[in-house]
Amino acid sequence: MLRSDATGPRPRFARRATLRRSLRLLSSFRFEQTDPGRFYGGIADDTADLVTDFYRDLTGRDLTGTTVVDVGGGPGYFAERFAAEGARYIPIEPDPTEMHAAGLTVAGAVRGSGMALPIRDDAVDICLSSNVGEHVPDPWLMAEEMLRITKPGGLIILSYTVWLGPFGGHETGPWHYLGGEYAARRYIRRTGHQPKNRFGISLFAVTAAAGLRWAHRAEGRARVLATFPRYHPHWAWWVTRVPGIRELLVSNLVVVATKPIHIRSS
Repeated sequence: MLRSDATGPRPRFARRATLRRSLRLLSSFRFEQTDPGRFYGGIADDTADLVTDFYRDLTGRDLTGTTVVDVGGGPGYFAERFAAEGARYIPIEPDPTEMHAAGLTVAGAVRGSGMALPIRDDAVDICLSSNVGEHVPDPWLMAEEMLRITKPGGLIILSYTVWLGPFGGHETGPWHYLGGEYAARRYIRRTGHQPKNRFGISLFAVTAAAGLRWAHRAEGRARVLATFPRYHPHWAWWVTRVPGIRELLVSNLVVVATKPIHIRSS
């Protein structure tokens, strides 16, 4: 049964999803462009907590000895945090400039597309994608690829920014509410250069409803464990259930799933 607000047994991560955490994470967004190390450091800690909690809920184990593939891992800001959890962390990133943007070196980093992951079927314990789905033209093909490479019994976590949420336009917001192309042109006029996230090229309008539809279609091939708004306190996760309102208020949708052990990739 698809749970659009993580009802049923309460996820371990829900205990972390407090108002204080929400305010801390949301306040860090102002540093995304000016101080990415500060921004992504906090996101890395929170992401590792999210993955660890759901993996423990699923398996009863911590991340020691697991292989974690991070689709769209960029320059590897998450590597140190996952290594501290005992995991082998492998970022996959299509853009070589992005891979080296922070001057980090991650052993085993792979250049490749999220829509055609260069990994065999049923190979990894955990497949994660954090804030990447809005940057690819077909995020649901990427989701299928994440499902394909994950072992039966493994964990898939897909998190992406919803277009009509306050951060949907990234650095071009809030003008994205008047259209992505308009917002991009206005940004160029104001700053004199292209936005890093260019609408129609590296930024796309992705809805919360589309993520929930993919989760519903994947049932049978995957078992959906939870869907919820990433940066909200647990008591506000209900907004995911409400059509229309969720597009404005969810901001970032998380889909957590596992591949049933009897399912094997063809």
